[in-house]
Amino acid sequence: MAFENGLIDLRSDTVTLPTPEMRKAMAEAKVGDDVHCEDPTINELQKFAAELTGKEAGLFVPSGTMANLIAALAHCQRGDEAIMGNLGHTFLHEGGGISALGGIFASIIPNQNDGTLSLEDIRNAYREDDIHHPESRLVIIENTQNACGGIPLSVEYMHSVGELAHNLGIKLHVDGARIFNAAIALNTTAADLVKPADSIMFCLSKGLCAPVGSVLCGSFEFITRSRKIRKQLGGGMRQAGILAAAGLVALRSMVARLGEDHIHAQQIADGLSEIPGIDFHKGYPQTNMIFIHVSQEALIKPAEFCEYFAGKGILFSSSGPEQFRLVTHYWINDADVTKVVNTFKEALV
Repeated sequence: MAFENGLIDLRSDTVTLPTPEMRKAMAEAKVGDDVHCEDPTINELQKFAAELTGKEAGLFVPSGTMANLIAALAHCQRGDEAIMGNLGHTFLHEGGGISALGGIFASIIPNQNDGTLSLEDIRNAYREDDIHHPESRLVIIENTQNACGGIPLSVEYMHSVGELAHNLGIKLHVDGARIFNAAIALNTTAADLVKPADSIMFCLSKGLCAPVGSVLCGSFEFITRSRKIRKQLGGGMRQAGILAAAGLVALRSMVARLGEDHIHAQQIADGLSEIPGIDFHKGYPQTNMIFIHVSQEALIKPAEFCEYFAGKGILFSSSGPEQFRLVTHYWINDADVTKVVNTFKEALV
């Protein structure tokens, strides 16, 4: 496993390439018109995804951002309110789509250091029926929580959020882009984690290594509504079983091995922890993400970090002032881990 260009690319698990098994499955995929629900490979993927998440049905969509948008549009009307974290993907990285395209008001509450939203904050953000207020309709939880450190949120927490939301009479959507990373880290199943959720989306194109796509899962009624919204957004992809075929391989062969990525992240962190001037401001990695803070006193100034290491064939991204994120995935192996640690030590010690 290695990128053909020889680079060690730790910018994200979105850089993963499809495996030879995926490419073969794509070439041989049986296809049909999915807008008419006639693509057998997509139908198989959606059914399998629903089974894995414990839901009634699934919907294949081009991206996680579209899946989150569809979920919000399906659960909310224009002028309604969705409660979410200030470090959540829907708030930070989806172009304000729920507001621009759905007229949905975002009620922002702080993510805690452990990635959760405080139950008290959710309860306080909920609006009682009042002519002056937007109606609270939805809570969005991200698991794993990316910006807080790739943290998996526990089964107990997920169930407590679901119970609170339903007691308040509102829906729970889980942005589970990396829900299988969370399940592996917590030694549980995705279905158990998202049991209380009214909808869940996960990405095929991150740690699961497929080239394109996400799946949105929920009740039959929710998916029927979501299918129409997908069409309205231009997400009907016709003979997209070619893409879904790679997704099936991903779900069948990539979930169980995600623990290897977590081990590689921990090994990189172990090596970097020996270097003066580096600290883990978001905690030690629990899944496949390493967040580091670099002191201004380091031999290489933080502003020059990404460019310097790119020159050494190692790519990663800035996540804030003097802060960087490294993400492990299928295409990172033991030799890459060793090279990353040794290159950091050569540069900084």
